[in-house]
Amino acid sequence: MLPERDPEAAGVAPDDDEVPLDDAPAERRERAVEPGWHGWRLDKALVQCAPEFSRSHLQALIAQGAVEVDGVVARSASKAVRAGQHVAVRLEPTAQARAFRAQAVPLTIVFEDEHLLVLDKAPGQVVHPAPGNWGGTLLNGLLAHHAGAAALPRAGIVHRLDKDTSGLMVVAKTLVAMTALVRALAARGVRREYQAIAHGDVGAAPFTVEAPIGRDPRVRVRMAVVAGGKPARTDVLPVARAEGFSALWCRLHTGRTHQIRVHLAHRGHPLVGDALYGGRPALGLLRQALHAARLGFAHPVDGRALQFEHDPPADLAAAWQRVAGGQAGYNAPLN
Repeated sequence: MLPERDPEAAGVAPDDDEVPLDDAPAERRERAVEPGWHGWRLDKALVQCAPEFSRSHLQALIAQGAVEVDGVVARSASKAVRAGQHVAVRLEPTAQARAFRAQAVPLTIVFEDEHLLVLDKAPGQVVHPAPGNWGGTLLNGLLAHHAGAAALPRAGIVHRLDKDTSGLMVVAKTLVAMTALVRALAARGVRREYQAIAHGDVGAAPFTVEAPIGRDPRVRVRMAVVAGGKPARTDVLPVARAEGFSALWCRLHTGRTHQIRVHLAHRGHPLVGDALYGGRPALGLLRQALHAARLGFAHPVDGRALQFEHDPPADLAAAWQRVAGGQAGYNAPLN
């Protein structure tokens, strides 16, 4: 079983302004304003000097004081330039460019060979650099863990878990393994099962939610069940119900962004602690009650069956105990 994609640190990844990025070199580029640029905005003229950078990034450099016109720092991107003026810019790398570097991020490795590794991701750990988390991510840790990660797309990450979802992930260490794992995921050849706690009583009978998922048209940071979305199927096995909550065992057949969270919220039972989809903090949980507990797949090189199970972290384990007692649900059948 694999975690949900996407969306998606051993510990909380640092904020962007906490990440030391001053080791990246800057380049100074200079150019005279050509007659055809006369009257252009400064940021538009800078695109001619540095076409490999986006206009928004160049505007940010202007705001930072990294641009001079005739030797004077220019702070206004809209200021018109004149033919013959001398423009100079100190080209700082973008946050994205500086994000893909090795950092000593702790990794909890459950299994590893020369082809792949299986990790237990902690809640709060960000998988991939993104705005607000340009460093301290699992990807940064993988780049530090083994040299081959630098030659692989996304350092070998073939699927993601959301920041506040904990549990098992598989990561490729070679291109051969990565290609095979991506194909296995697409062919639904990877078994992914999760422990979850939802608000309300979902009943005792197992059920399946098969509903397409796409971007929420009203709230763009969320996903939703929408007509025209990508097909998505989640099997749900109720394990126990107590205190107005349901302990669930879920199996993914597809790996859409936020899939389990969206499907259960669609049924009127958002996950405990999942504020994005209507859940509330409860049972001592301040993050969504979701843990990728079991993962199974064929080894991408030698074909042997690999099965992994990993207990949830202390916060979810304590909440699960309150609702389900000693019932783990590991051996219950899921279609």
